[in-house]
Amino acid sequence: MERFPRISRRLFTGTSVLAAATLCWPALHAQGQPEIRKITISVDNKAALSSLPLTISEHLGYFRVEGLVVEINNYESGAQAVHALTGKSADICLAGFEHIIHLQAAQQMVQSIVLLGRASQIAFGISTRSLSRYKSIAELKGRKIGVIALKSASTLMASMVLAQGGLSASDVSFLEVGELEGALAALRSGQVDAISHTDPLMTILEQKGEVRIISDARTLKGTAELFGGPMPAACLFAQHDFIRKNPNTCQALANGMVHGLKWLQTAGPGDIIKTVPENYLLGDRGLYIASFNKVRESISLDGILADEAPRTALKAIAGFDASIRASKVDLSKTYTNSFAQRAKERFKA
Repeated sequence: MERFPRISRRLFTGTSVLAAATLCWPALHAQGQPEIRKITISVDNKAALSSLPLTISEHLGYFRVEGLVVEINNYESGAQAVHALTGKSADICLAGFEHIIHLQAAQQMVQSIVLLGRASQIAFGISTRSLSRYKSIAELKGRKIGVIALKSASTLMASMVLAQGGLSASDVSFLEVGELEGALAALRSGQVDAISHTDPLMTILEQKGEVRIISDARTLKGTAELFGGPMPAACLFAQHDFIRKNPNTCQALANGMVHGLKWLQTAGPGDIIKTVPENYLLGDRGLYIASFNKVRESISLDGILADEAPRTALKAIAGFDASIRASKVDLSKTYTNSFAQRAKERFKA
């Protein structure tokens, strides 16, 4: 069961998309039939905005058009979604690119085939209650910082922010606050003095004046300022052996995913509301759209990962995790753009 998180379409909507796509079925499959038609995808919080492109492609029938039957299994964390992949209970995983770096460092070879997020969608905010007169990062020394999970992209971002102010992770205490409800409670009760988290939480806190954002990786500009370049985030990845044995299946999956990314380029608020399941909308459609607008530019346009992005990710991760030896990670094996590139050319994404 999917968990709670935690204007019309100009060209196509709902059933008209599926009907039009069905008419194109023979042409779409000229490239080669999928080796396997039913695939399982493990997802780190399917209701999250980082997973929105997958939800769009699923609900508009784009995977079905490609001849795939996709089963999506939702997990509580990225680590659990990755475990499903490595344990072979999932064929594909949707989680942050940082997991690929960690897996390769542990000699488990997986590869990204489609990029969904070109920024982490994480913001770092100071509690206006705890630090009402905040002036510099140095004031966070000895303070408690809320993160989604202790070994997560939110902790990495918090560490990067601290480093900008001359502090290290050992100068603060990280507190795992989980998703929406737990994180709200932690900040409002004063358990944490700052928080590194995603939307909709950060938008809620911003709207109510409960945090002051000092670093924003929901935007490309903020991401580049913090990490020194493009930072890959959510992506679809699989084990090398699966990709080698099932290239047509991977291409079909990439086609469906890039089709959804193209749809999102011009989708309006009404389009989003009509397509996303009601229980993802937080009981507040206005808040959901406000959160979507905050992260919109972070969503990949075409599924292609910039060649410099993996280098940015490895440098950031290795800088804060002593178990990662950058010289031992072969970045060329962490991703391939071949599937997304063919899909981009086909859909003119």
